[in-house]
Amino acid sequence: MEQNSIPTPPVRDRVVGFDCHPDTFTAALLQGKTPAEAVVQKVFNKVPMSQLTSWAKKHLSNQDLVVLEASGNSFEVARRLQGLDRPVQVLESWQLGKLKEAHANNDRISAVRIGKAFLAGTAKVVWIPDAKTQERRDVMHAHRKTVKRHTQMINRLDSYLSDNGVRLEASLKHLEPQVALTQIRQAKEWSASRWSIIESLMAELQAAALVRQKWEQAMALEVISDPVLLSLTRLSGIRDITAYAIGAVIGDITRFKRPKSLVNYLGLHPCFDDSGNEQWSGGVGGHGRKDLRSLLIESAQCILSHDSALSRWGKKLMAKKGSRNLAAAAVARKLATALWYLLKGQWEILETLDRSLSLKIGKIISKVGSETLKNIGQDRKTLRQQMEQSLKSGRVYHLKPTLVYKPKPPTSKKTRTLAEEYGLR
Repeated sequence: MEQNSIPTPPVRDRVVGFDCHPDTFTAALLQGKTPAEAVVQKVFNKVPMSQLTSWAKKHLSNQDLVVLEASGNSFEVARRLQGLDRPVQVLESWQLGKLKEAHANNDRISAVRIGKAFLAGTAKVVWIPDAKTQERRDVMHAHRKTVKRHTQMINRLDSYLSDNGVRLEASLKHLEPQVALTQIRQAKEWSASRWSIIESLMAELQAAALVRQKWEQAMALEVISDPVLLSLTRLSGIRDITAYAIGAVIGDITRFKRPKSLVNYLGLHPCFDDSGNEQWSGGVGGHGRKDLRSLLIESAQCILSHDSALSRWGKKLMAKKGSRNLAAAAVARKLATALWYLLKGQWEILETLDRSLSLKIGKIISKVGSETLKNIGQDRKTLRQQMEQSLKSGRVYHLKPTLVYKPKPPTSKKTRTLAEEYGLR
């Protein structure tokens, strides 16, 4: 099923509204094909989560459809029920949250409401990630939180130094901890208490940096070991972190029938909302997967700073529209389209690695680190050779000859292939 699709009216015997919590769940068995016809046969209230498997085997059949709201453990519950051959669908929580009763709300009411919302078709169905994709999403979110924490600690220490009239020559994120402490010590005379505060802030900054490095090493190692993720680095502006995030967010590419579906899912299609208070006036913000969209826009900003076919196209658009952000969003949209084709395998075989892609490989290997390479029994030279071989022959890309890019301005009659247009090597 395509991501966030409108549910099809059920043809099964029963719909089971399922409200789950970390320790308990409540299930309402509804008979009927519409909310008006639905009859609540029975409600199982606050059943211990430890009894989920035995309860499902006893009270549900493979003709019953379980529907639950997307929440903390809903995907794990859904995978457990699917393992028992019980059909499950997870509904988007944003729409269900608008359906809460104003005068009363408890688990029983929530379970019935979830079932009737599905019957009414008012809540979209979201994709249930497989175990590997879920693991990648967990790592990606942990990394994002660590990056936020690392940036926060840099800003806190910078702010404290600024309050005391000290400005370092270079940013803290570019300085080794001992070098930074030496420069701070020499900047002025510090009292014992103020120096203790600086040491405490620096210790927190170092801890955040170490955790960030740990997650980035794990992500780089995963990209190296997965030919599909590694193949994504063929695109200009995409390296290990973005490639890993693509695998974590997109998961199974077959759930997107066409490139436009992926672009819409990421929120890279121009939209606007002029209703009400006009909190969202337009552009690519306010909808879609912000986590991956922001990374693709960062990649697009990087592309605009270099020279390539896609960069030249973006710069022409920037000159025409007078907005770098608009051009970056348009380039990111083309990257998303290229990702769809690449993950579908519709690209030509890579014969040679240019200098830019070779540099990418070196940077990814450096991020893994010598100690980690030693632990897995690899050396840099051998690993580089394996990565190059994987990029050349790990997958076969079939580029359809009809998939060409024709520039709108009649400046040239020559057409470019998708690979040339999207900067694919």
